[in-house]
Amino acid sequence: MRKPNDITLKEAIEKMLKHYRIKGKFDETGVVALWPEIMGTAVSNRTTQIYVHQHKLFVRIESSVIKNELLMVRSAIIHKINERIGAQVISEIVFL
Repeated sequence: MRKPNDITLKEAIEKMLKHYRIKGKFDETGVVALWPEIMGTAVSNRTTQIYVHQHKLFVRIESSVIKNELLMVRSAIIHKINERIGAQVISEIVFL
């Protein structure tokens, strides 16, 4: 039986991340970790570098054909990433 002051583990982690002001960095790391799952193996196998800086996702793709295809659906990718993370983490994608 839960007491009135008890909180779930998820709530405790969220409080800790906010208290230490690392929630943003945690979410950015989540974007990088989820890239293969979000984009699939065809894209993730050709991704050589990925990182987040100031709400911009930088992705180096070794295939120019895939890079051009991703450029056309950039806003959909941003929406999909932010929806998956549950926060507005990415505002722009830069393909290198």
